[in-house]
Amino acid sequence: MKALYLERTDGPESVVVAEVDTPVPGPGEVRVALRAASINHRELFITHGQYPGMTVPVTLGCDGAGVVDMIGEGVAGVDEGDEVVLYPARNWGPNRHAPAADFGLLGMPFAGTIAEYICVPVDNLAPKPAFMSFEEAGAMPLTALTSWRALMFKGRLEAGETLLISGVGGGVATFGLAFAVAKGANVYVTGENQDVIDRAVAMGAKGGLLYTDPDWRKQVGKLTGGIDVVLDGAPSPSFANYVRAINPGARIVIYGSTAGNEIKFNATDIFLKSASIVGSQVGDPQDFKEMLAFAGQHEIKPVIEATYPLALAKEALLHLRDQHKFGKVVVTM
Repeated sequence: MKALYLERTDGPESVVVAEVDTPVPGPGEVRVALRAASINHRELFITHGQYPGMTVPVTLGCDGAGVVDMIGEGVAGVDEGDEVVLYPARNWGPNRHAPAADFGLLGMPFAGTIAEYICVPVDNLAPKPAFMSFEEAGAMPLTALTSWRALMFKGRLEAGETLLISGVGGGVATFGLAFAVAKGANVYVTGENQDVIDRAVAMGAKGGLLYTDPDWRKQVGKLTGGIDVVLDGAPSPSFANYVRAINPGARIVIYGSTAGNEIKFNATDIFLKSASIVGSQVGDPQDFKEMLAFAGQHEIKPVIEATYPLALAKEALLHLRDQHKFGKVVVTM
């Protein structure tokens, strides 16, 4: 089969679309003929070797949707031809608050989804939402799941609360906007340019600020009237700009460190507001089930920025690095 393959960690230019062995499902597994997958910033980090304990070679990608085409021994409740979307990880474990030590995502350390076929445990399957195309379903798993858990499980977002999404445009932030608007929250965003903010407003945001404006910290409190929940994947440059605008009892949910690892703040900004800083990582199978149900109830679809065939999957990865502005980059098989 063909797959987006990484053999050395010299950056995204080192990936290739290669012929690799077609997998066969083991006991408890099914094989899915993939129809669509999507590219995440995680793949860019992996191509640079920036992933704990990583090894190569590996097939990249953790998002995928397709059709069951082979069933392993001992599997029940699934038929060949079922249209499915994949939970993007394995081995979460029993603790809802954090994953087990052997937890991992598809595409590193486990085989990835930017390929013609993948074998996964049957528990990784969920029915593809009927109102979504394969391209839309294949764009959802990692970023939609990460956003859902951060907002609903970790952030405990309620209708009527005020949410600030820092750096709208990426997959997690864009899904967060859609989920929060559907939940009935008042959503404000920061973005790199006015076009990004305008697109967020068109999706239901109440307003936004340019994070490129050095004075945005002086405006955020007036704009929002006070923040109950923050969704932030790049807190290093942003945290100090919004922390003075949080309300008592606020929850600041951090799901990434795209712009650096270090955060500087005054302890009084947190404890005098009885605020919480909460880390959030991907999501467990229950989060995945709840996210898909909510998306189905509100017919929430991903924003797709660009689509590439598998033969041009390397170009899709470079698009994410060099051209991405708003939404998901999808690869079709």
